Amino acid sequence: MKKLWVNVVPYSKEIAIAALESGAAAVVLPDGESEKVRQFGKIKTVEKDGDIKPGVDVEFVDIAGKEDEDKAAAVPGERIVVVKMLDWTIIPIENLLARRGKNIMVQVENSQQAKLMVEILEKGVDGVVLNTTDVNEIKRCAEIIAGVSEKIGLVTATITTTKQLGMGDRACLDTCTQMTLGEGILVGNTASGFFLVHSESIDNPYVASRPFRVNAGAVHAYTLTPGGKTKYLADLKTGDEVLLVDFHGNSQTAYLGRNKIEKRPMMLIEAEAEGGQISLVLQNAETIRLVGPEGKAISATTLKPGDKVLGHIEKAGRHFGMQVDETLIER
Repeated sequence: MKKLWVNVVPYSKEIAIAALESGAAAVVLPDGESEKVRQFGKIKTVEKDGDIKPGVDVEFVDIAGKEDEDKAAAVPGERIVVVKMLDWTIIPIENLLARRGKNIMVQVENSQQAKLMVEILEKGVDGVVLNTTDVNEIKRCAEIIAGVSEKIGLVTATITTTKQLGMGDRACLDTCTQMTLGEGILVGNTASGFFLVHSESIDNPYVASRPFRVNAGAVHAYTLTPGGKTKYLADLKTGDEVLLVDFHGNSQTAYLGRNKIEKRPMMLIEAEAEGGQISLVLQNAETIRLVGPEGKAISATTLKPGDKVLGHIEKAGRHFGMQVDETLIER
């Protein structure tokens, strides 16, 4: 997830509030000004008494030549390095991405520069520090940063088995974001394969639509979360990040408002994709849907062998939600 920090040096109440209201992750402040900003809302501050401390958590490096690039590359990897391009050239940023790989942010003057930085070399830097006194430019930059999505590779899976089970505990995820048709959350019985489970964004004669909700599956299942990590559905709680994915593979980060775990009748769905198997235990109800290759919602209760749905395949194993290269068998 890309980050937006806003430079508020010298201090400006208007710019600080605009940064907060635009969803910026942090503001860079003159030393001793954090309490002023915290009166307006909760946001991280960057200054010697702030949440992010220069020289401890972050290093600011001006780049005018190769020596400065080397200095930025030498910053300890756990720290964020914020670089300012004094002659605004692209090559040093590309070099830093190749040499350092992570925790790189770039100071920018406008949303156009921000867009370039978060897309450079397809990967982009981790975020930008916007230096502006234009409130509208902060809003534009925030929209660009929020719109940079992690692309998820989706595959077409062929249903092989559906089976009615008994009662079980299922997790219903209510997010703080409204989803559209063809959009949902990736969930699977194993960490190697996921189904795209559709949001409850469809009206029916008995239940009103709840476009913020995904009835995701049994509590033991994994869901793919931002940054390529996984979590058990049972472990998700209010405020956690969840990954919303549409049928094109576009994703966005949302925040969980509620995880409702209740006993419901369950069913097993299995499918084959790219030589591997995807499976998931879902609630046995007509309002629970997967997503077809064209984005159409397909009720789980109508699925039969041979039907096509969208899934996602992971090649590596997992250890505490992180990908690891190891021999792993899950059945």
